[in-house]
Amino acid sequence: MAAINCPFCILPPDRIISESDYTVTIRDGFPVSQGHTLIIPKRHVQSFFELKDIEKAAVLQALDEAKEALDQEFSPAGYNIGINDGEAAGQTVMHLHVHLIPRYKGDTDDPRGGVRWIFPGKAKYW
Repeated sequence: MAAINCPFCILPPDRIISESDYTVTIRDGFPVSQGHTLIIPKRHVQSFFELKDIEKAAVLQALDEAKEALDQEFSPAGYNIGINDGEAAGQTVMHLHVHLIPRYKGDTDDPRGGVRWIFPGKAKYW
């Protein structure tokens, strides 16, 4: 079921890179790297933990397919995969979406710690 004011429930067709029965894949509207991609379940849910098993499987399948496409188009050196699940985790669009963020050699001075940098004071453990 679509939510009236949800930007992911009312996506224009030209934004959709690929889709399945349960997911749509788009490029992020505010990318942090070249090729930053979002995997979005078609059913309007806020949390990953609300997904049905078949939807979880479809999200993971779409993630694999998006990664393969990004490998072909941009040849990144790595990826960050993330979900902001809930306001306290930084979620601003309350429709679940998975970020697939290509990483490139030299895109930051020191990439060690990856997603741990959401808490900069705790990121460096080495």
